[in-house]
Amino acid sequence: MMAARSKLKTGDLVRIVSGRSRGREGRILRLDRTRGRVWIEGANMVKKAVRSKNPNQPQQGGLTDVEASVNWANVMVVCRRCGIARIGYDTSGEDKVRVCRKCGEPL
Repeated sequence: MMAARSKLKTGDLVRIVSGRSRGREGRILRLDRTRGRVWIEGANMVKKAVRSKNPNQPQQGGLTDVEASVNWANVMVVCRRCGIARIGYDTSGEDKVRVCRKCGEPL
């Protein structure tokens, strides 16, 4: 399977625009470019059964909440100035910079 292209990066502030967690905002924790999925902190939480690794350790087993992945087509980057926006590129300087398509502010 070939890796898909995306303008998203780890650490971007994004908002989920469709699905069960619609409207939630958070930072991207992880990207899977081969499957086109992103993990967003505090969004799309699911229960996961966890075993205690060692009975003598303080970590307990049981049910914990973890972030599940979201398709990256369902998220949009949040610009500090104008809200959700698409990503463009500015190549007028020496290096290529990601910018907001609405206001031109660097992301």
